[in-house]
Amino acid sequence: MKRILALSVPHKVQRYDTVGDYQNYHGCTLFTISEMKDEKYELLVLVHELVEKILCDARGITNDVIDAFDIQFEADRVEGNTDEPGHDPRAPYHREHVFAERLERLLAAELGVDWNKYDTMVTELSQ
Repeated sequence: MKRILALSVPHKVQRYDTVGDYQNYHGCTLFTISEMKDEKYELLVLVHELVEKILCDARGITNDVIDAFDIQFEADRVEGNTDEPGHDPRAPYHREHVFAERLERLLAAELGVDWNKYDTMVTELSQ
């Protein structure tokens, strides 16, 4: 298994406007998660990103393809649109993103996290 490193970072230091990111970094997979008021929120984002990454790797969807789509999605974002790039059916990792969110929602329920409050916090980081 490849080495994995996960860090919470200030939102403003993310590579682009996202709360969860992963990239190949010096022989390991680096996950950067935006700092939030509740560590459970950060862990939920991490689980989502990890599941998404596992599925993308298994299906041959590269980080470069994902990054290119996400960065273009953000550049083209219409004001007021709070959708995540992975929700767009054109996203090369749409299926993987949706599956990861299903698990994220199940874990949130098990942790007693109110999904609406969590989703609001995640959305507000990008505004």
